[in-house]
Amino acid sequence: MAEISAALVKDLRTKTGAGMMDCKKALAENGGDIEQAIDWLRKKGLSQAAKKADRVAAEGLVGVAAAGTKAAVIEVNSETDFIARNPAFQSFVATAAKVAIEAGSDIAAIAAAAYPGSAKTVAEELTHLIATIGENMQLRRAEVLAVSQGVVSSYIHSATAPGLGRIGVLVALESAAPADKLEGLGKQIAMHIAATNPASLDVASLDQALVARERDVLSEQARASGKPENIIEKMIDGRIRKYYEEVVLLEQVFVMDGETKVAKAVENAAKEFGAPIKVTGFVRYALGEGIEKQQSDFAAEVAAQAGR
Repeated sequence: MAEISAALVKDLRTKTGAGMMDCKKALAENGGDIEQAIDWLRKKGLSQAAKKADRVAAEGLVGVAAAGTKAAVIEVNSETDFIARNPAFQSFVATAAKVAIEAGSDIAAIAAAAYPGSAKTVAEELTHLIATIGENMQLRRAEVLAVSQGVVSSYIHSATAPGLGRIGVLVALESAAPADKLEGLGKQIAMHIAATNPASLDVASLDQALVARERDVLSEQARASGKPENIIEKMIDGRIRKYYEEVVLLEQVFVMDGETKVAKAVENAAKEFGAPIKVTGFVRYALGEGIEKQQSDFAAEVAAQAGR
């Protein structure tokens, strides 16, 4: 039998993300042939895929990619944050973001698209990763923004690698102004969005159910003051304006200067750049938001495994 060196085990582990002992066994079972060992690990992992699929995946990475006047943001989840540092997983998320630019925002379309550099689809490549790394992973969501002219800027907060991290933001600027100047402005607005997490672009696009709920709360608070109805209405209107300044992007105070509203900052930039600028949309993805994370009882897990 071929000698299984530590270097060979390390090479297989780097290629697959599988555990050291699994890699050593795979090489031993396949005479030290690394390609056959990769397939062996894949087959072994696939037989356990059903068990992995029901485990909560709330970690992972958010990735962004841009091409011309389009950009995409995607979230791919894993079970542990350790996987976010795995080169194979990072490569998959970065590639999936690039695929999304052409496939669009529909996650099923992205999953069915061809995975660059292989004969697999994106979904099949993900299945391969699940098999070799040994964790449940999911393509969760994606969104693409585009402009007819201008830029779609991106920003990654807490970057693990270029274009990959825990918070990803896209912001679309429609304008004939120079792309490099727009990119700088877009990056600043994207950083602002990462920090403030606005609920909408402008007042008109704010969910009216949120406004109604806020108005109801403010009404109760104002009426408790015992002031006349006409004064109460003015109080409510003033507080609703304040609410808009808190949750609407263009109404928020720009974090870059702490004084100017975002809408005014864009207007000032348009004058400086010599062309009108319109913020046409934004997306902010925070890793795992909205996913109910499993609270595991470690002692119960050990007991359950011992009872098998």
